[in-house]
Amino acid sequence: MSCSNLSQGGRLRRRLTFATLLVVSTLLPALAAQAASSDWAVNEGGRMRLILLPEGADGLRQGALVIEPRPGWITYWKEPGDVGIPPAIAPLAGAPYSVERVEFPVPKVLMSGDMTDVGYDHPVTLPITLKDASDDLNVTLNAFIGVCQNICIPFQADLTVPADPVGTSSPVETALIAAAKAKVPSGPSADFQVLGHSLRTETKQLIVSLKLPEGAATPTAFVSGPSGHVFVKATASQGPDGETMLTMPIGKLPKKYKIAGKQWGILVISGERAMETTLAFD
Repeated sequence: MSCSNLSQGGRLRRRLTFATLLVVSTLLPALAAQAASSDWAVNEGGRMRLILLPEGADGLRQGALVIEPRPGWITYWKEPGDVGIPPAIAPLAGAPYSVERVEFPVPKVLMSGDMTDVGYDHPVTLPITLKDASDDLNVTLNAFIGVCQNICIPFQADLTVPADPVGTSSPVETALIAAAKAKVPSGPSADFQVLGHSLRTETKQLIVSLKLPEGAATPTAFVSGPSGHVFVKATASQGPDGETMLTMPIGKLPKKYKIAGKQWGILVISGERAMETTLAFD
């Protein structure tokens, strides 16, 4: 082998070494950012993990439960329908921090034979807010969800995000949580709100009067009544003053259920907009 070939081989090795170092150095920030994420928990129906951002000036930490069902599987909304399992996210007993809020993107109605499920047939990220979960603590949350294909499988795991005293902020995770929050329905506004409602027990119908944005599409709605009950079959019509009226059949309620003093949730979707609020009953 000539000196010329040796020189070329040396240059090639140096280029390869430099390229390897460049790849490693490029990956290091991404690997370091993963300190704000738990490991994936995996079961037959999919996987899930917990991500957290650094503690904010208000003492709260924003985060999310990332759920990725396998193709052909589904997971559930906060009121899952006929047979599903609603997500539950909580600290372990004795933890100094608490879960202040769990938020849900707009779900779908998912029919399985004559059973009605409400949830997601695609990856979904549930924004969460923690209180007193400082950056120098290992944060462990127990996540309990359901995943379903032909059968429903409970999926439970303790998800731990390691302590990060420096408060590392990952652009990827920040963007993921921001995107998830953007999919959460807003509250009522001047042009999109509930104007009134009544429950007609004799006909088992819920009547909701709505103000919709100008030119809005025909709305659909999810009403979460007593725990374990969700109603989705609304018919829209125009009211006498131009408002939109939703008429929703109410199925069997719990035995001896008293509506007075109760609050139900309602999610209304019209085109690209969604609004969520409560219905209080006197």
